[in-house]
Amino acid sequence: MQIREIEIVADRSGALYLASERALVVADLHLEKGSAFAVRGFMLPPYDTRETLHRLANVVDRYRPRCVIALGDSFHDRRAEERLGASELADLHRLQTGREWVWITGNHDPEISSQSGGRVRASVEIAGIVLRHEPAPGSVTGEIAGHLHPAARVHLGGAGLRRPCFVASRSRIVLPAFGAFTGGLNVLNEAFVPLFSHDNFEVHVLGRDGVYPVARSSLGPD
Repeated sequence: MQIREIEIVADRSGALYLASERALVVADLHLEKGSAFAVRGFMLPPYDTRETLHRLANVVDRYRPRCVIALGDSFHDRRAEERLGASELADLHRLQTGREWVWITGNHDPEISSQSGGRVRASVEIAGIVLRHEPAPGSVTGEIAGHLHPAARVHLGGAGLRRPCFVASRSRIVLPAFGAFTGGLNVLNEAFVPLFSHDNFEVHVLGRDGVYPVARSSLGPD
């Protein structure tokens, strides 16, 4: 996968790795989503934050990045940091040890406190590529974003499957949601129309052992 002639590794976890910058990028962790539902009386298993941080630790161990950039909606709501358990907070701080960590603010987490470590920014730019939470509508010269939780329904003969995916052009990549309790929006949804022209995007679905390109003719609606 390339953007602005820069080689980017799309990882099966849903993360991106920019090797030239040693930067690992993830989107939409939605930490403490389970506890947010519990506050409203919907009982979900309270392990989503633990699982998401475990997944993140695995991908950090694989790439050993100099910098980790989380592209917004890292916390499910404004009170999520308060509900973060001591063990999970310690795990988060361990992940940050010895590397730069950047929180990009999102619509779910417009403010992030110093408790969670790292630096907080509205966006950052690396090698001419803007990294932000919500994709800017229209054409861009280089952008990596999240927010939309892209997923693809793939039809293979008589069978079909639905998987999180990357959506990419030569100038823009939208990442799938990384969090354990996050859903996905079909890439054929009209929300993607302002971002990618009909014949100018690629879909790469997450599989158990890798990331796989899928022909647009194999995509279907939900």
